Amino acid sequence: MFDQLFTRPTALARHRTAPLAKERSDYLDHLASQGISQNVLKKTAAYLLAITRLLRLGERPGIIISVEEIEDAARRWASRRGKRKNHKPGRCSKGRFIFVATSWLASIARLGLRPLQTSRFEPWLAEFDAHMLQERGLSDATRRGRRWTINHCLSRLDAGASLTDLTAADIDSLLRRLGEQRCYSRVTLQKVAGDLRAFFRFGASRGWCRKGLADAISSPRVYSLASLPIGPTWDDVKRLLALTEGDRRKDIRDRAIIMLLAMYGLRTGEVTRLRLEDFDWERELLSVRSSKTLTGRAYPLSRQVGDAVLRYITQVRPRTCHREVFLSMHAPIQPLKVIWSIVAVRLRQLGVTATHHGPHTLRHACATHLLAEGLSLKQIGDQLGHSDPDATRIYAKVDIAGLRQVADMDLGEVL
Repeated sequence: MFDQLFTRPTALARHRTAPLAKERSDYLDHLASQGISQNVLKKTAAYLLAITRLLRLGERPGIIISVEEIEDAARRWASRRGKRKNHKPGRCSKGRFIFVATSWLASIARLGLRPLQTSRFEPWLAEFDAHMLQERGLSDATRRGRRWTINHCLSRLDAGASLTDLTAADIDSLLRRLGEQRCYSRVTLQKVAGDLRAFFRFGASRGWCRKGLADAISSPRVYSLASLPIGPTWDDVKRLLALTEGDRRKDIRDRAIIMLLAMYGLRTGEVTRLRLEDFDWERELLSVRSSKTLTGRAYPLSRQVGDAVLRYITQVRPRTCHREVFLSMHAPIQPLKVIWSIVAVRLRQLGVTATHHGPHTLRHACATHLLAEGLSLKQIGDQLGHSDPDATRIYAKVDIAGLRQVADMDLGEVL
């Protein structure tokens, strides 16, 4: 690998003769296989050389290197560079040193990781998680959210408190503190209370806590359909799509993602989990797996969306073994997990005033647009993948035209 990166004899000799030459070369080969550019590989090779020398790896064969030792070496390295003429040191250089060192040392089994701080409630949480998966069939996202909420709440109890000693008054006090100190909304507190009820109901069946504790947990009253779904107007969606017109690689990818979010009302996870085989180009069908119910549903593939996705796949998408449709733009190439900024940055650029700017707002915009087009709540619920009709009923409140017709009805003869 060194032969491919360096042509000057002095530079080539410096990298070849330094300790751990094979390990450094193998790591660079690994990065090259992931599509890392040659320029980045050359910079990484320089970092590896500095890491080897500052940590004295050749003098200490087989010694495990701690994260604290790496951070100290990074500080010394950044300080030396800062004394050079015309060099402007910054956190970026130091951070890059730490990143390369930890990644490389982990790959050669010489990194000493900090001990993980596990929750003292982990055994109970693990068993509850198995119950949610095997008995309830809940998705990974739902289980992770419940585990985080329950652990967050239990960790705020007194250090010596045990599950067997907990009372309903303790839980009420905890929920009250979350509302007052953490400014949790009524809706959030209701969800927290629901997660705690599920956990303590299961815990009571295992003898972890008092029976009846789950039923004694009270939560703030949240009135049905009390809030309005928040989302941009359909004109805003059109303006948003107009921002993605052009031949830039990022615009081509973002246009396909935004179209799927807005025209089908898909959730973020449903878009990021799409695989190449989910697009049936011959029958013009799109298969989507629900984020919540894990059930599949099929949509007719519209020509606009199909063209946008096909253009991304043929012109922009990197050639890789990954089957997910949407991938990162830069190496290492991997499935795209976060698409929040793709929507939020552009909505803010348009000056759209809203409480939230993330991808989920386009789901609301889709539902509101379908309602304005005259579709029934049942049809909208099927489009959004709602299993509960109540989840769709809230959109009836944004049908201003329909509500105005009701308000303008002449009830004289009836009365």
